[in-house]
Amino acid sequence: MPKSSAAPKKTVLGLLAAGLLGATVMTGSMTLLPPAPLAHAELAQAIDPSRGFADLVDQVMPAVVSVDVKFTNASADAAEGGDTPDMNSIPPGLRPFFDQFPGFRNMPGSPRERGPVAGTGSGFFISADGYVVTNNHVVKDATEVSVKTQGGEEYQATVIGTDAKTDLALIKIKADKTFPFVTFADTPARVGDWVMAVGNPFGLGGTVTTGIVSARGRDIGSGPYDDFLQIDASINKGNSGGPAFNLEGKVIGVNTAIYSPSGGSVGIGFAIPANITRDVVEALKANGAVTRGWLGVQIQPVTQDIADGLGLKEAKGAIISEVTENSPGAKAGLKSGDTILKLNGEDVADARDLARKVARVQPGKSVPMDIVRGGKPMTLAVAIGTMPNQKDAAVKSTDPAATGTDLAALGLKLETAPDGAGVAITSVDPNSAAGQRGLQPGDVILEVAGETVHSPSEVKEAIARAAASRVLMLVKSGDGQRFVALPKDKG
Repeated sequence: MPKSSAAPKKTVLGLLAAGLLGATVMTGSMTLLPPAPLAHAELAQAIDPSRGFADLVDQVMPAVVSVDVKFTNASADAAEGGDTPDMNSIPPGLRPFFDQFPGFRNMPGSPRERGPVAGTGSGFFISADGYVVTNNHVVKDATEVSVKTQGGEEYQATVIGTDAKTDLALIKIKADKTFPFVTFADTPARVGDWVMAVGNPFGLGGTVTTGIVSARGRDIGSGPYDDFLQIDASINKGNSGGPAFNLEGKVIGVNTAIYSPSGGSVGIGFAIPANITRDVVEALKANGAVTRGWLGVQIQPVTQDIADGLGLKEAKGAIISEVTENSPGAKAGLKSGDTILKLNGEDVADARDLARKVARVQPGKSVPMDIVRGGKPMTLAVAIGTMPNQKDAAVKSTDPAATGTDLAALGLKLETAPDGAGVAITSVDPNSAAGQRGLQPGDVILEVAGETVHSPSEVKEAIARAAASRVLMLVKSGDGQRFVALPKDKG
């Protein structure tokens, strides 16, 4: 998001406050069948929104619970270095805004109170034997977790597993009884569908709000697998981990975050879709953790400029900017500049879509990958690996070949990189095509039109040989790499 104005920053921080605390809004993606007077299909036919949602509420409300947690100062300190932001990074003038959210006491740099710190969220039963879905951020680092049913019964709960990347958690209570539960929706929610959220906003418990699905596939920058439903049913602090239902009484999502300049609901909420929640919860139930597939490449979206430079008809797929040494991608023969169009027979829409598809593949499984390399389509068999906690960056080096060059037409001045690994950009005309595409002094050109370059003269020669009207350059900026498409004949 742009960082140039104060207003957008404040709005983003409002989202952070609503999305990271035990009071954040999340909705469960699992809908397990509760004992009900009406079957789901009959219920859907009986619900007429113009007459209200009382029958639907009666059906699902018993399966929704409040989740209460306690933290000690020690456990809050242990959270330091985790996924939450550092309170010291928040401007002093905005800290009073965050002080209203108890969950921020877990953040590094925040003041610690003596004694336990309490928080609250929402959840829902997914089985009769007491499994409950909620958010990771609701129970993370908690020393004590308890569940309170709509009937007022309270039970201690054990955390079975958590997944920070999707902000989901599975907990379980023990009791000599069975519980009403809900199930996941079998089909994806559509934009415009009715949605009903149930949860524990501000600790009030048993609160119902309604709205519609406003959008799908939202990326809010919370993690690598963002694929949120946007809903306008009112959700607030404390709704985190609660379910969003369709008119059949099935869970279409888990309420997770809100976008708000004030911390309160403004009608823009985000829920983790049912299909993602179902997969994560099944893994947590079986193993206590989620194992994801790993390819070991850095990727970026294929913009129209890049598509033109590659000779592709459409700006779709994901282009590889770097391949990690000894990774599954490297072993399969993937190279920088390859454009991935399909994985396991499914179209790849963009870089984020590829990341999600790879993560869903069982590690060790070999899948076909359709790519374009040098303008030619080909298919490779890739044995997907297990995502490590940390990835080692690939190291490249070449012998130097120095001479300075002025590529005025592109707005660039170049010289051989000091270590000989590519060609360094020493000056960029901000009004040129290069400047408009974000190239900066200090960036290093590694490839031009698929050719490795070691000197400014090689850059000029590779540009001259390129057949397309736009030249694709692989550029290293800091510790990352990306492709930039520049027009050949004008700056």
